[in-house]
Amino acid sequence: MLSLDDCARISPHVAMAQRDHVRLEWREPYPVLERVRPVAWTCTCRALVYELCAGAGQGFIRKTVQDECGPVVRHTRLWPINEAWAVWAGVLSGRAR
Repeated sequence: MLSLDDCARISPHVAMAQRDHVRLEWREPYPVLERVRPVAWTCTCRALVYELCAGAGQGFIRKTVQDECGPVVRHTRLWPINEAWAVWAGVLSGRAR
């Protein structure tokens, strides 16, 4: 089994949400783009995994929560890819949830 230090080298862990963090609007998954792929993601050692997904110059954040009934997936809205990377940085640092 990997320690938290070892798995953080593979994929980052999300920092705790800051008190004044931006609240993202999470929606049911929808066919956002014909071709989309994860370009960054958090470590899968936790029940909550975030992915930055990109395609056609746009991006969104996918949130997957593993619970007893299976995965629950939610998406944010689309942003231009530069804005999506900025939101991704906010998720990782705890400034956005």
